[in-house]
Amino acid sequence: MSVAGDKSDDEYSVIGDRGEIGFIDYQNDGSAGCYNPFDEGPVVISAPFPFKNEKPQSVTVGETSYDSFTIKNNSDEPIDLWPKIYASNPKDSFTLSILKPPSKDSNVREIQGFYEAFTLEDRMLEPGDTLTIWVSCKPKDIGLHTTVVSIVWGDDSVERVVFLLAEDKISSSLATTRPYSRNNRRAPKKDFAVDSYVTGSRPSKVVQRSFKNRLPRYEIPKEIREMIERKEVPDDFNEGLTVKNYSNYFKTLLVMEELQLEEDMRAYDMENVSMRRRGLYLSLEVPGLAERRPSLVHGDYIFVRHAYDDGTDQAYQGYVHRVEADEVYLKFASEFHLRHTTGSVYNVRFTYNRINTRRLYQAVDAADKLDPKFLFPSFNSGKRMIETKRIVPISPALNAEQICSVEMILGCKGAPPYVIHGPPGTGKTMTLVEAIVQLYTTQRNARILVCAPSNSAADHILEKLLSLEGVRIKDHEIFRLNAATRAYEEIKPEVIRFCFFDELIFMCPPLKALNRYKLVVSTYMSASLLNAEGVKRGHFTHIFLDEAGQASEPENMIAISNLCLSETVVVLAGDPRQLGPVIYSRDAESLGLGRSYLERLFECDYYCEEDENYVTKLVKNYRCHPEILDLPSKLFYDGELVASKEDTDSVLASLKFLPNKEFPMVFYGIQGCDEREGNNPSWFNRIEISKVIETIKRLTANDCVQEEDIGVITPYRQQVMKIKEVLDRLEMTEVKVGSVEQFQGQEKQVIIISTVRSTIKHDKFDRAYCLGFLSNPRRFNVAITRAISLLVIIGNPHIICKDMNWNQLLWRCVDNNAYQGCDLPEREEYVEEPFDQEGSNNAPQFSADDAWNSSGEINNGGAKEKDEWSDGWNNNGGGTKEKEEWSDGWNNYGGGIKEKEDWSDGWNNDVVRTKEKEECSDGWNSDVVRTKEKEECSVGGEEMKNGGDLVAEKEDEWSDGWK
Repeated sequence: MSVAGDKSDDEYSVIGDRGEIGFIDYQNDGSAGCYNPFDEGPVVISAPFPFKNEKPQSVTVGETSYDSFTIKNNSDEPIDLWPKIYASNPKDSFTLSILKPPSKDSNVREIQGFYEAFTLEDRMLEPGDTLTIWVSCKPKDIGLHTTVVSIVWGDDSVERVVFLLAEDKISSSLATTRPYSRNNRRAPKKDFAVDSYVTGSRPSKVVQRSFKNRLPRYEIPKEIREMIERKEVPDDFNEGLTVKNYSNYFKTLLVMEELQLEEDMRAYDMENVSMRRRGLYLSLEVPGLAERRPSLVHGDYIFVRHAYDDGTDQAYQGYVHRVEADEVYLKFASEFHLRHTTGSVYNVRFTYNRINTRRLYQAVDAADKLDPKFLFPSFNSGKRMIETKRIVPISPALNAEQICSVEMILGCKGAPPYVIHGPPGTGKTMTLVEAIVQLYTTQRNARILVCAPSNSAADHILEKLLSLEGVRIKDHEIFRLNAATRAYEEIKPEVIRFCFFDELIFMCPPLKALNRYKLVVSTYMSASLLNAEGVKRGHFTHIFLDEAGQASEPENMIAISNLCLSETVVVLAGDPRQLGPVIYSRDAESLGLGRSYLERLFECDYYCEEDENYVTKLVKNYRCHPEILDLPSKLFYDGELVASKEDTDSVLASLKFLPNKEFPMVFYGIQGCDEREGNNPSWFNRIEISKVIETIKRLTANDCVQEEDIGVITPYRQQVMKIKEVLDRLEMTEVKVGSVEQFQGQEKQVIIISTVRSTIKHDKFDRAYCLGFLSNPRRFNVAITRAISLLVIIGNPHIICKDMNWNQLLWRCVDNNAYQGCDLPEREEYVEEPFDQEGSNNAPQFSADDAWNSSGEINNGGAKEKDEWSDGWNNNGGGTKEKEEWSDGWNNYGGGIKEKEDWSDGWNNDVVRTKEKEECSDGWNSDVVRTKEKEECSVGGEEMKNGGDLVAEKEDEWSDGWK
């Protein structure tokens, strides 16, 4: 077998003329033009390797694959043909032959006589004759293989583009057997009013419990609902945010958020569905439930109505008692169960739980009683001067800036808030821990509340407090407040002794016992229970809010507006240039709900100018290798970030496969194929998954890197699930896989980023709806700063380069000999611009003029990315919001607690397990994520409103409220 041919004549190729040799998009969306014209003419040419299910055919790496195409001369004259291969990527991966390529069973003579080439000799084709030509490919690596076959005769030519997807065992094992099909469920056509309904049967096993401060219902006023639905501009928005309209302003934004949630949930409404008897329950199959589309958990409820009623039938409420895969077990009123027959069909309306939003309404309402200097630091006050005293640091690792900020916090006398901000890895949380312990040891009357946006972040702070050398916090003086819905098994043994629970259900102790603690650690949402129990304003002398930039302003206000007096010291820590709060409504987000309280404070001159009496900026990074920090420092922090990590080469030295062992990054260029399956609109890329697994195997070979030291970040939920599936099969379960949001505030020795996207068409869709990694500088910033020693990027360079920030990262790897993989795109230089909010997940303006155009419609600029994140993400990441449960005394999450006869000091630590919980509810741990698929067909198109992957890092709280 031999290969021959002249490959130097690219000037004849249309693709060569257009400069698209390096990348041809199989979606054929204009990236390289259309090269498969099938118009009938004097010469008819078929296409080799035709698509299957609208995707390139798959072939196995290392094996030769071949297919034929035909050329038929329909003219009246003989023609001279010149078949030729152009633009093969990878280079020389395709050949042509007149004979069918020999198989494995071919004899030696057939093999030796076989001739393949890149260019075939001129051939005369007589009128009416047909010539068969074979195209062969033997891929050496995984990924999309492309070539162009050009047939030239006289002054005419036709080109055929060939695509093949080379796969290995891992990628092949993930191939879907369920082609993607849009979920075209629509809201029932009949009117489905639920103003009145027959109440269902709530889950049992609940102890009655009353709270001192009941959470109001906060029903949406009809006039406000109608005004927002008409896209009319509320008067408060014209004025901008002020002290007088603060509460109404944010409540209107929260109404916008609620209306969006209502609309999103309607996408899941079903009609003409049946239910089956399951003992005492009726079960309903809900497509997509396993992927949290919609998200239903124990204690939630739905409404049903008989599909063929004449308008006189009642709506019935059904409570979720159990969740199993795509099936929910429901209990309705007894009369409904009696009337149900096998042939009954129903229309179903899904609901979302309002408890989180009601807490936010209550928080902004309570802000009316707050000292205005908390909300507007320059309000009616002069510049403050903090008197400080020298301290002896408890932690020996603190630098001068951190010690100074601790001294400032200890010297604060109350409003306005003190802010610690800075880039990733600069020790913001460690500084808070030092300040907290200093207060604990030096100020006898200090009462401290510490809040974080997620359970894992709150646990992390607690562990830091307990592990700090040189001080011991007494067990009976520190309490970890958990949501009732948090899974008992999720908490580490060293943390559980600081929690209170009954029958493995977490709860808050009564006021008398609660007031005895000097330190309370909570999430933002859990802090609402303190107000419910009756903790008074001013009880806490200090309130610390870690990762404050991840929460919306109303969420921050849960602790501040309910518990602060003027003299309460409030300290915020975070980075306004990392990911912000997750907001569903683009309108509410663009008007200010998507901007954190931390970020808004920087509009005040005192904070903007970094006055040390108001703010400390930390710039020394102790996490990352200096080369990893260099680019984010230039892009987002004006080059001020100082790399201070020691021992930067320990991991790199042991990894022999790195192209440049002196450089802590590597970019593997992969041209894969983005796919979807079933009715799940989330994306995955099997080729990238295979490369991720290969990289993990190489990292862990010979114990170079431990599994628990590796993190994989990817923007699409389905990619997360597929990677986890393979790792589970390989028993490599210690590798953490998740979204950027889950990694914010965390670090790993090695971070692997899988970008997923491989087509320009989908890249444009992501940009339109702010999905994925691209067009989101905050997400980029967080993703690339999680790695301590090594950052690995796996993606298509032809897609990545479309974004300014990723383009710079790509070429930085190339310039440092740290790129491997497919051919690179043509290098483009972007004009560097300072970091701003546009395209990120927050909009900096409150102005109504910016949000509404002259026609009264709301603009969607600055909307947050909304990607779908997994329901099984262990609540390990920044950005997730704790799902909690407050009960009217019925709910199964432990809204009530059993009375204790003797509330002695430290009682919470003496609590022992009572009887085992008989039935653990599926999916009600604190990592439940509200998914928000919104699929809205457009005529002749595949677009979905808000995209197929909608980030929903809000973990909702499932109940009716407090009592």
